[in-house]
Amino acid sequence: MTDHPTGVHEGKVSLITGSSRGIGRALALALAGSGASVVVNYKKNADLADQVCGEIEGLGGKAVAVQADVEDPAQIERLFDTVGSTFGRLDYFVCNAAASSFKNIADLKLHHLDRSYAMNIRAFVLGTQRAVDLMDNGGRVVALSSYGSIRAYPTYANLGAAKAAIEAWVRYMAVEFAPRGVNVNAVNGGIIESDSSEYFYNVPGMAPLSRVLPKIPRARMGTVQEVADVVAFLLAPASEYITGQTIVVDGGLSVVAPPFAEDLTPPLGRHG
Repeated sequence: MTDHPTGVHEGKVSLITGSSRGIGRALALALAGSGASVVVNYKKNADLADQVCGEIEGLGGKAVAVQADVEDPAQIERLFDTVGSTFGRLDYFVCNAAASSFKNIADLKLHHLDRSYAMNIRAFVLGTQRAVDLMDNGGRVVALSSYGSIRAYPTYANLGAAKAAIEAWVRYMAVEFAPRGVNVNAVNGGIIESDSSEYFYNVPGMAPLSRVLPKIPRARMGTVQEVADVVAFLLAPASEYITGQTIVVDGGLSVVAPPFAEDLTPPLGRHG
């Protein structure tokens, strides 16, 4: 885990959806290591959530695991009711949980569209409404996005379009909630080494990572910690004047276009 200055998040109460693994887990531990209390939200795996809580407490932090499927508005309500009854307030809301279907557009059914909207867009809006009401002294909201929001690639339309909508909501929320002292931002991750990317790159027929990664300027996957560190920065006092923004963490993936450097030959191609 990356070291953070002691006390940067001291006394803060944070809720991270989908924080039993991946980026959410890394962020939970980073925040706990610098003084925050963490509500660890999970959908199914109570054992994983309990492990994260144990790690948080081992760092000297306070943790509460709350099972809630954010696709269901009633469970979102219960999640935030638990935050309110346990802590009485909230400082950070990180909308990290996401899910969708990876299919060609022609193969998407009504339930694929409806569930992706409910899980990604609606959960973010409803969650932020409740979160802001609990932020009694200002606060921070951060949504996790992905490079499918700004680049089109096979099978990602359903989730990528949802992420693009989330980034638009971030801008509108930033304006509306600024008078209440609430900053709203997004972090747009590239190809990150996680359960999600493992699933995506194992979709039958998907391009192999061995052919994809060389086209990224940094020529590797990112780590969940690298993304979590950027989220932690957006929650920290150092980012007080940043709102309505989407910060891209992708090793340069979204700024390149064909012809790719790896496809060049001498005298233009890389040497050595």
